[in-house]
Amino acid sequence: KDTMTKIRALSIEEINEKIAALKEELFNLNFQAALGNIEKPARMNEIKRTIARMKTILTEKANASKASE
Repeated sequence: KDTMTKIRALSIEEINEKIAALKEELFNLNFQAALGNIEKPARMNEIKRTIARMKTILTEKANASKASE
């Protein structure tokens, strides 16, 4: 829950930047996995979950802004 609180404190632009950075890291990890020299395979699942959490919060923020209109 601590990470969710930190993510919610960010602006929409900051969340999108972090998602882009995580997607890039995930791409690099996928590449390493394909070559067979990945150090932390569990990190891939961690990144996927974090991206999903961030997208969920973006949806919450979008719905909240629609509700306030």
